[in-house]
Amino acid sequence: MGFSRKRLGVGGKPHYTAYYNDIKGVRRSAGSFTSKKEADKAWQRAEAKIAEGRLGNPGRGRQTFQQYVEDVWLPNHEMEASTRQGYTYSLYKHLMPEFGPMRMVDILPEHVRQWVTKMKKADIKPVTLRYNKIILSAIFSTAFDDQVIFIHPSKGVKTPTVPKKPRTIITPEQFDMLHQHLPDDARLLVETAIETGLRWGELTELRVKDLDLATRILTVSRAVVEINPKFHPQGRRFLVKEYPKDKEYRRLKLTSQLTAKIQAHIADQSLVIDALLFTHHQPVPAPRAALSPEALGFTEPNAAGRTYRHGTISGYSNGKCKCRHCKDAYAAYRAARRAAGKDSPRTPRTRDTDGHIPRDWFRKQIWNPALAAAGIQIHVRMHGLRHAHASWLLAGGADLQVVKERLGHASIATTEKYLHTLPDADETALDALTKIRTRGRTG
Repeated sequence: MGFSRKRLGVGGKPHYTAYYNDIKGVRRSAGSFTSKKEADKAWQRAEAKIAEGRLGNPGRGRQTFQQYVEDVWLPNHEMEASTRQGYTYSLYKHLMPEFGPMRMVDILPEHVRQWVTKMKKADIKPVTLRYNKIILSAIFSTAFDDQVIFIHPSKGVKTPTVPKKPRTIITPEQFDMLHQHLPDDARLLVETAIETGLRWGELTELRVKDLDLATRILTVSRAVVEINPKFHPQGRRFLVKEYPKDKEYRRLKLTSQLTAKIQAHIADQSLVIDALLFTHHQPVPAPRAALSPEALGFTEPNAAGRTYRHGTISGYSNGKCKCRHCKDAYAAYRAARRAAGKDSPRTPRTRDTDGHIPRDWFRKQIWNPALAAAGIQIHVRMHGLRHAHASWLLAGGADLQVVKERLGHASIATTEKYLHTLPDADETALDALTKIRTRGRTG
């Protein structure tokens, strides 16, 4: 129960301090007053608000944004490890410099708008700005719910529009070209990706036990994420989650052709029941056609105005050309010197992996070289095979609900976005338009 305590102020004048106990039983002050009657009313009001669940500690709002985020929000906010990593990096790059020193109670919507303007002037992309605004809003929402602040500074603050760009889908013909230029030991993984539509984390966590060879049913029940070890509970690089992204197991059937290839792969590699289907190892790169320097032309003039033939050591060293042909020539030169014992080769870099395939390694060493060798001009990511899987199924007449369940979409509206995404999707509409326009021209 609260009470008032009499004290003597400056000049011997009495004043009364009101005290109450908060929800944890900690004694707090409700202020000082010139009369005991006012002090009693103050602690009674404080206790009434506690009974209603509406009174926090006003002092909590005086902590800085950085103190609140580091001491309260980040340690206690439930999120995926990969999300925590992304949020942490963005916080210290884009939010802490602006809001870190400010007291939580002092941050107003006008300050958030000023931050948005400053980010725009710094040429921060709208999608990055929106992402950071989401983080900021999550922090302020928690602080508002916990009564650290009493207004939501991000509410109603707008960010620049992020346009929805059309998806570029790889065609079956382009995929066949790409497949031919992949290393042999990467082809089965890519085939599995295009025929299942699995996400990268689901694909690279597939194990022998996930596929029933008799029924050709694949169960997707886990995913792996690659993160900085400081965000991993055990300080490792790869974190296996016992559920896929949509938090729900799903089952899909494979073609007999793909199932047979996977079965042969399991037998060839002598994989046990818990083994990963696809593991990280250095593949033999696809051979590149050797071209004569005389057929490649000359580099751009260097600072001295001199040019050199492409595909030569001089083109790389003196011409400062970093095209594929010049880089290949220099790499072959260095390899020959090391083989002759003329250079001391550095210790080869090794990836910190437990067998899972690192995404960036696959992109740089396998995927991008195959795209270049196949001459595919459109920008296609490995994740684009998931988009292609959905588009090809729908273009081939598959049921929308079946495709939704196969890909694990939470909403059918997401699946509908893949309708009419192939380059020839509008041909039917154009044929209809042509038919109407030429109707009166016959005869």
